[in-house]
Amino acid sequence: MPVAEEVFHRMVKTPNQLDKLRNDVKITRDQLLEMHQGERTEEGLRLNIRVGVQYIEAWLRGRGAVPLYHLMEDAATAEISRSQVWQWIYHRARLADGREVTPDLFESILDDEMEKVRRAIGPTTYDSGRFEDAVELFKEMSLALEIEEFLTIPAYRLIA
Repeated sequence: MPVAEEVFHRMVKTPNQLDKLRNDVKITRDQLLEMHQGERTEEGLRLNIRVGVQYIEAWLRGRGAVPLYHLMEDAATAEISRSQVWQWIYHRARLADGREVTPDLFESILDDEMEKVRRAIGPTTYDSGRFEDAVELFKEMSLALEIEEFLTIPAYRLIA
């Protein structure tokens, strides 16, 4: 902690970054929900599913940050993952190979990716974790007609 604080205080001279507000930028709700114009790939969909579910599972076990695929992930990453999956399904986005992201495609990939995770970490670890809850929550949120504001709000019901 002292090492991190020293670097932080050396680089950031104020207690917050409120001096860096961008009042010149006005983003609407509809703009946030628009489909991006970049390429969408099956691998991107798979990674969003794996990272989202694995983070939720760890969070349900009380972990706030989790190393996944050589990166330290937190709730923000899981929010991005599940929001992008929801957006692709909601807008019936097309992957680079032309396939439409449908609920059926999502569920098929979800099942496949969770089997890969189970094999990678071992059945005992997988089965003794909170993967069943995490998968159900990720699926419910990804297939919802309206996007949930925050992932952690419905997730709290699973730990309360």
